Amino acid sequence: MSKQKVKYVCSNCGYESPKWLGKCPSCGEWNTFTEEIVESRKANIHRVKRDLTAEPLLTATSGEEPRIKTGVGEFDRVLGGGIVHGSVVLIGGDPGIGKSTLVLQAFSGINEKVLYVTGEESVRQLGTRAKRLKIKAENMAALAETNLNSILSVVEKEQPKIVIVDSIQTVYRDDFDNAPGTVTQIRESTAVLMNYAKTSGTAVVIVGHVTKEGIIAGPKILEHIVDTVLQFEGERSHSYRILRAQKNRYGNTNEIGIFEMRDDGLAEVKNPSEVFLSNREAQISGSVVTASIEGTRPVVLEVQALVTPSHFGNPQRVATGFDYRRLSILLAVIEKRAKVRASSHNVFLNMAGGLKVDEPAVDLAVCLAIASSLANTPVKSNLVVIGEVGLGGEVRGVAHIDKRIQEAEKLGFKLAVLPFSNKKSVNKNGLEIRFVKTLPEAIKEVF
Repeated sequence: MSKQKVKYVCSNCGYESPKWLGKCPSCGEWNTFTEEIVESRKANIHRVKRDLTAEPLLTATSGEEPRIKTGVGEFDRVLGGGIVHGSVVLIGGDPGIGKSTLVLQAFSGINEKVLYVTGEESVRQLGTRAKRLKIKAENMAALAETNLNSILSVVEKEQPKIVIVDSIQTVYRDDFDNAPGTVTQIRESTAVLMNYAKTSGTAVVIVGHVTKEGIIAGPKILEHIVDTVLQFEGERSHSYRILRAQKNRYGNTNEIGIFEMRDDGLAEVKNPSEVFLSNREAQISGSVVTASIEGTRPVVLEVQALVTPSHFGNPQRVATGFDYRRLSILLAVIEKRAKVRASSHNVFLNMAGGLKVDEPAVDLAVCLAIASSLANTPVKSNLVVIGEVGLGGEVRGVAHIDKRIQEAEKLGFKLAVLPFSNKKSVNKNGLEIRFVKTLPEAIKEVF
């Protein structure tokens, strides 16, 4: 018997090499190559059909995409209003974070036929979980199978509107010799599911695990194949979970959904601003409140900074929920433009509540929180700070300023520090607003 040929595939980007490499030349990651069997035959699923005809673009785009609403508002918001017929949605997250619970709750109450394909549990175990969560899955059928050909035969027989595959790492095609979970099996299985969804109009929801770096297991090409990529994240020690869209062909990628994990499953958090500020202590240095925009939703959150003297040569810079490189830039601006000497101090920054913020509108709050902690002087508890900080120390205007102010006012804040360039577009309402042009002016105004 001839020995099977092998190849080495990067599990991060799908790059193939005839020999093992320590560092991937495509994505630059280390130790990501896995050995796989070179397939001598492949199913001809890409055969060209000769009876295809082109369709006028304007006719194809007339009307809105029909959607199926799950009834879970936070889930529908991230999807862009519901799941689109014929779309493929990939949901990733750490093991045990609640991915299966999320899809079970979201799709159990819709008035369409749903097929839940589980490769990690038996149908009995899935039913026991549904009873524990008090889910009335009247329109949901379950199938415990990992062979993709067998799954598709059942799908064609049952004709469901939505198919849930949990998880894609357990599914395999028997016309390939590689084991389930390898790059080849994950990529080819997803391609077949994508082809079925587009030809039949059935929506497919794929659940996937993530690596220790937080990347969905399997090559990056998976994210290019599917229509929507959702990331379900959060710490197991905390009860709150965040659903974030990393890619969405049918909606906004900046939307987030917030859930609370309880004994009876996931519960929607419809007012996240109250959650992020619920444990805030007043009159503590290093605490400043700001307002961020996540998609179309304003979120008021607390920025926490802790600045301590460093007893070593290199002071520490740690950021949680904020870009580390952006923090380094703001520290340089604080020292150069505002004469606040923090270069010999450790700086720890945290976005309270576990939210990750990447918009520049929180820059001014970060700078003032660092200055507050360094001077050990608390800011007013009813103050909200919004603004982008440039390299020259100038405070730049931000978008959606009225939405941010209205959310802060609704939560009882009385004073706001805003960029001067937003003065013409601000409706003051009941807030006292102070406009600033530079970072030193903002520090003087707050302290």
